[in-house]
Amino acid sequence: MSGNLYFDELNPLFRQAVSAIDEGDAKGLERLLADHPGLMRERAECGEGYFRRPYLLWFAAENPIRTGRMSANVIKVVRVMIRAAERDRVESLQAQLDYMLMLVSSGMVARECGAQLGLIDELAGAGADPSGALIPALAHRELAAAEKLLEYGAPLTLTAAVCTRRLEEMKRLGPGAGADDKRTALAAAALYGDAEALAYVIGLGVDLNAFSPKGFHPHATALHQAVNSGSLEAVKLLVESGADLHVKDTGFQSTPLGWAEHLERSEIAEYLREKLWAV
Repeated sequence: MSGNLYFDELNPLFRQAVSAIDEGDAKGLERLLADHPGLMRERAECGEGYFRRPYLLWFAAENPIRTGRMSANVIKVVRVMIRAAERDRVESLQAQLDYMLMLVSSGMVARECGAQLGLIDELAGAGADPSGALIPALAHRELAAAEKLLEYGAPLTLTAAVCTRRLEEMKRLGPGAGADDKRTALAAAALYGDAEALAYVIGLGVDLNAFSPKGFHPHATALHQAVNSGSLEAVKLLVESGADLHVKDTGFQSTPLGWAEHLERSEIAEYLREKLWAV
């Protein structure tokens, strides 16, 4: 257990609860929460970034990856925690549920363990708002999760239509989309390597060299994301439409060519070199 991310930083009681989560010990966790009702209110003094000072519930999402696995009865374990929080009238429960839904919907371990959709059902059934989880799911290409969130009422935006290839809806929503949604849709079409959607969004009039809005890889431009997708067609479309080959991302200070080389996209790298030499 010592290799478990953040585990050694937890106080003994919180650590015991996290162990019960990881081991799928629903009954043990239920007893622990009954004996220590403050646990569902407590925030661990650990973590960083999007997992800073996490609540106990969030550890069940396995996002960020701590152990690389989920117990077979993780849904039951989550249900135990939600019921304990409801019983003890935890004021932060709504915020905990909403954020947990985002973690689950954008997390690969939940999907790989076959628990993602069931956890979404559990969390949404307890009142989690699907709206805030949709963009993170789309940004991490968790399409099954995104479809489930749409079923639960997350709004179908231009970005969502692009990512889920609802092309007719995309064309309906495009003219009325706001500037941020258009910018995000541009990054989304590039990230998914969808040249057809990309051509449509470019036609709406967007800054090809803008960084994506917060929540959808804001450190990079659409051209960086097209390189990431591996689609030479998408890369060519952006370059031929005027995307700047010299813009560096804000995370690694690397150009699209640098990304292509790092990601070993040899065909794309060769194309970008030819374009740079031709200038």
